[in-house]
Amino acid sequence: MERRAVMMGMGMGAIAAAGALGAKPADAAEGAAKAAAKDAGKIAVITGFSSGIGYGTALQLAARGIHVIGSYRNNRPGAMKLVEEAGKLGVKVVPFHLDLNSMDSIAKFQADVAATLRSDFDRETFDYLSNNAGMSTMASFAETKEEAFDEMNRVLFKGHYFMAQGLLPQIADGGAIVNITSSATLPTSVSVGFSAYAAMKGAMTTLTRYMAKELAPRGIRVNSVAPGPTRTRLGNDGFSRFPEVIPPLVAETALKRLGEPVDLGRVISALLSDQLGWVTGENIEVSGGYRM
Repeated sequence: MERRAVMMGMGMGAIAAAGALGAKPADAAEGAAKAAAKDAGKIAVITGFSSGIGYGTALQLAARGIHVIGSYRNNRPGAMKLVEEAGKLGVKVVPFHLDLNSMDSIAKFQADVAATLRSDFDRETFDYLSNNAGMSTMASFAETKEEAFDEMNRVLFKGHYFMAQGLLPQIADGGAIVNITSSATLPTSVSVGFSAYAAMKGAMTTLTRYMAKELAPRGIRVNSVAPGPTRTRLGNDGFSRFPEVIPPLVAETALKRLGEPVDLGRVISALLSDQLGWVTGENIEVSGGYRM
């Protein structure tokens, strides 16, 4: 009777958690294996997958048996390396050029996706979308030029907006979308020189909630991930050119290291899986505790 009273007071969420904690390791392993088997043969579209977070995400999905159609802008060698690495896992990766500055380039990529679905996979739809491609120009609010502002708008917001819109007919019902935002949009991470960049990423955070609301009737989940400082080629490969900026960033990070693409890839891959099928409309910071 006492145990029953305690359980009733815990609430259903805690009861579920208690049940999960009592699960046998073998049951958990079996569940993971079933999830991986269910994913095999699915298809994801990733913009900007020739390096950094997009590359890390593609490899995480490939490890689950998920094929990838994706884009590169200038780094074709990186895209071809990804094709090779994913091929070792028995997964097909199909790269296409894309410049989010150009609506014509966006339209061509959308047509390439539709044609590849039919020719390479005998399908009309794909399952997952990651709006990842990005760029950054550092300038204070007072010094930001209209040309730089407009390019960041096209690449970081407008391009992704109309990319996702144009791909809606190809996204399968019950699928999932992850938009890449930034911790620069958060009150704890305001830094001089990123007002325009953060404004565009903030727009993506807001768009994520509206997409989640409007696509819910189709069972499509939409979330965003906000990376903290991560070792990518952003800012013209800034971390490689200016390694002296890394120690101060690490000092402000609770886990005392710079983020790596695989850290973000794991989270994005998880959000694109059915195992997080009850999560939508969320913006999840993945920063190792940056400035917490």
